[in-house]
Amino acid sequence: MNKYNEEIRKYEKEAEDRYDDYDDDNYDDDNFDTGLEGQDSYDEDSYEEVEYVGEDSYDDDSYDNYAANSIGKINPNDRTLTISITNTSGADAEAIVFGGNEGAAQPAGVTVVVQESSHSEVREESKANPFKIQGMKMSVSDPLQFDNVWKILRKSAAGSFNSHPYQPRNATSPQNTNPNLIDDSAFEMDVTGQDSIRFLQKNGVKTTLTFTIKARVDMGNVLAGQNVAEVSTAPRPTGLPQIDLAKQAPKPVFGVKPKVKKMVRKIVRRPIGGGRPMQKRRLLRKRR
Repeated sequence: MNKYNEEIRKYEKEAEDRYDDYDDDNYDDDNFDTGLEGQDSYDEDSYEEVEYVGEDSYDDDSYDNYAANSIGKINPNDRTLTISITNTSGADAEAIVFGGNEGAAQPAGVTVVVQESSHSEVREESKANPFKIQGMKMSVSDPLQFDNVWKILRKSAAGSFNSHPYQPRNATSPQNTNPNLIDDSAFEMDVTGQDSIRFLQKNGVKTTLTFTIKARVDMGNVLAGQNVAEVSTAPRPTGLPQIDLAKQAPKPVFGVKPKVKKMVRKIVRRPIGGGRPMQKRRLLRKRR
């Protein structure tokens, strides 16, 4: 056994003499080289910065939540909801628009009619195929109706309740010179089964709301393997030619941004001389 032990110690000593960088009794650990000549360790100072400029780099700003070519388009003739509200109860009463999940009944004497279909159908469709409204016109038979502030509500089945006020008189538009008409192109609202609009409808007054649908979900697209999202690419009509011509470019929706190619600067570090980086030295403990 002694002969084998002496042979093993001989190889150990030869290895330490060949690869040992340190010869200090106070230092317990030895650094062993990588075996490559010219450089023992990774040295950042020996690396130069090389800049590549190109367009194939990943950039967060150019990322879209949806691929623009996969989203369907809404027929421009199928994106309008015209809702007429009347009150013949003899007193002011709260009208309820949308609110499919809750399905609250209208107060006595208040009637909500959707000209394109029915209020009941719109409520049912908003549950499975929610949509986004962008743009609203409100015409009334009595301008005092504009003084009643809207409440835009979102109520969940778990009991959460969010309410946001909306004042129609705050809208600004060149069309708002008519005292019985208010146009608000900036009005936005998501209509799901949880969402509803409530406001006091004056007695004997007729209110007509015209909403423009900007985007919606069509679950039937799943059957054809298509994206369920659909957007309207045509601008919302205002009735004023000057404004309609200026709005020909559709606004982005659903996170889709216009594809704009831009140069991206990418910095790559490489060692001077074209060699590959050295591996870090391993620390081994001496056998004493």
